[in-house]
Amino acid sequence: MELDPNAYSPGSTRAGINRIRFLLESLADLDSSLKKLGSRLLVLKGEPSEVLIRCLNEWDVRKLCFEYDTDPYYQALDDKAKNYASAAGIEVFSPVSHTIFDPADIIEKNGGRPPLSYQSFLKLAGEPSFSLSVELSWMPPVGDVGRCEILQVPTLKELGYVEKHQDEFTPFRGGESEALRRLRESLSDKEWVANFEKPKGDPSAYIKPATTVLSPYLKFGCLSSRYFYQCLKDVYKNVKRHTSPPVSLVGQLLWREFFYTVAFGTPNFDEMKGNKICKQIPWNDDDKLLAAWREARTGYPWIDAIMVQLRKWGWMHHLARHSVACFLTRGDLFVHWEKGRDIFERLLIDSDWAINNGNWLWLSCSSFFYQ
Repeated sequence: MELDPNAYSPGSTRAGINRIRFLLESLADLDSSLKKLGSRLLVLKGEPSEVLIRCLNEWDVRKLCFEYDTDPYYQALDDKAKNYASAAGIEVFSPVSHTIFDPADIIEKNGGRPPLSYQSFLKLAGEPSFSLSVELSWMPPVGDVGRCEILQVPTLKELGYVEKHQDEFTPFRGGESEALRRLRESLSDKEWVANFEKPKGDPSAYIKPATTVLSPYLKFGCLSSRYFYQCLKDVYKNVKRHTSPPVSLVGQLLWREFFYTVAFGTPNFDEMKGNKICKQIPWNDDDKLLAAWREARTGYPWIDAIMVQLRKWGWMHHLARHSVACFLTRGDLFVHWEKGRDIFERLLIDSDWAINNGNWLWLSCSSFFYQ
């Protein structure tokens, strides 16, 4: 759990307190759920690949299972583990499960190139073929952990974060339990689900946001995108009519899939330089303008209100994100999208490498959309 300045999130000095708090709540909830099944979450401290290799040796592991990650930083860490396991004769099982589709499959169908429009992605993707199981048949006991020191889920203070006043924290609590509660609450209104149109949502809705606010739970794996997709499809089967992608709730999940696919297949996706799909634009390098935007001092009430919400909650509505991103880049200040991206990355509880970069490329008219 040592902080890594090069990581995107979690466990990164680039991640703000709201996202780390959400992560710790999610881990504590997972630990609680595992204990009910006679197991527990094993928390270890140190450089991830070094700790993992030590545990593989100490515990005489014969099969290593972990979710395939499409982010470049985490792929490098995973490769270290795979290479060691292969040399040690340890079987590795690393399936794609964080997304509905395998980005590599979509890219292969497109002749080795990622689709650069949402509609072309939909044609390539088609209907998912995965089988969904939500039943746990068996949970192994922890067993002997040897000389490895097992810790409790750390606190914010232990990770070097200074606690904020209670009203500064995000109102969204981390964990699978909360994710499933929010999902049930959203799906209980079948008419709302069937008629959902993202562009028509009210970005100023405060007491009850105009969307599900499930993005941070998808980001951290508290909620399976495949399970969410199947639940939505089940609702659609029982209504006379429903909205369709790109504006429907299923459409929002498919936007996530689209950005994951393009990010996976595009070198330097998170940069302007060396990024073949990004327009090379001579952006302003004005830190005073950037600071005014970040600190909600632009003098535009709507923009400043959104940035205050970002700082306090770590979340804002999709259309609110559009407003402030456009304002910072092509709309008004003409500041480089990478700088806005970095601030979102630090403050958003649902910051996701592929989606955050993809949206900034889009909203700055650097890629995908040029009008």
